[in-house]
Amino acid sequence: MPLPRALARFNRVVTNRLLRPLAMVLPNFGVVVHHGRVSGREYRTLVNWWRDEETAIVALTYGRDVDWLENLSAAGGGAIACRGRTYRLGEPVVIGREGLTRMPGTVRVILSTIDVDTFAVMPILRPDRPI
Repeated sequence: MPLPRALARFNRVVTNRLLRPLAMVLPNFGVVVHHGRVSGREYRTLVNWWRDEETAIVALTYGRDVDWLENLSAAGGGAIACRGRTYRLGEPVVIGREGLTRMPGTVRVILSTIDVDTFAVMPILRPDRPI
């Protein structure tokens, strides 16, 4: 079950503005860079993400109906910036509970506790070379 939309709004207005500068140095935080489907405007959305050799995975704590995911889907991808690097991302695929198996143990427990059951998986394009 996704977290409440009111919490998403609070995080966007308050928490994300405070954490965005830290996201560039903290592990497993990143900023998804995407463009509006209609406006074409560039947006930057703070997310927790994990990666393996070729993919990035984000737990969809607010559900699958989030603007950044819809924008990445419409554009066929985007980018994620973290720890001084920016990685190009391919088109996201939404998966179910099997995404939990790709999470570290502690994170898996937390996400299970709050009933997160959808994940966005995106290929990292040219994973050996950040852009």
